[in-house]
Amino acid sequence: MPQQLIKVRPTKIELVKLKRRLSLAQRVQKIVKDRLSILTMEFLQTARETVEAEKELLDGLSQAYRALSIAAGYHGYIALEKELIATEADLEIAAGLRNIAGVRVPSFELIGDGKSMRGYNLADTSSWLDHAAQLFEKCLKATVELAELQRVLELLGMEINRTKRITNALEYVVIPSLQATINYLNMKFEERDREEKARLKRVKVLVARR
Repeated sequence: MPQQLIKVRPTKIELVKLKRRLSLAQRVQKIVKDRLSILTMEFLQTARETVEAEKELLDGLSQAYRALSIAAGYHGYIALEKELIATEADLEIAAGLRNIAGVRVPSFELIGDGKSMRGYNLADTSSWLDHAAQLFEKCLKATVELAELQRVLELLGMEINRTKRITNALEYVVIPSLQATINYLNMKFEERDREEKARLKRVKVLVARR
């Protein structure tokens, strides 16, 4: 498929400008490809961390619910429910930003040490409930970490798609069009040179005849 030529005046100055644009486009293409490689590596690393975090969270929730069932069996559901009502509290999460290969991604952190969120009286409960609470605290922190990883993964994926579009535009549209236009102008100038030489020869012949 022939590349679309760029509309320019067929002059030597325009040819120089086109060559500069081609050189710049090729340098940008290399930079964008390098960045795409870095983004892809970061995406794959984050994807692996996300899978591991999901597995750890599911395992943690399984252990936590098992411990809660044991605590319920020890205290009784009614007594346990009274204690758990006292644990209701607002959670605070600090949100910030960090940079990954030029992409601003969120950073989440759960405020508090976990124990401060426990509202039940340790003197009136057993170690079974305390063990279940510890496991759920770990799950809460793991949930925040997983939310951060999933958002980072989403943003990196969006940036990779955007960078791929730029790379494809440079590789399949911009650079080929510049190259085709440069080649076209070179052919034009060569044709003009041949015509000029032929004209000069005719002039010389006419002058010689006189």
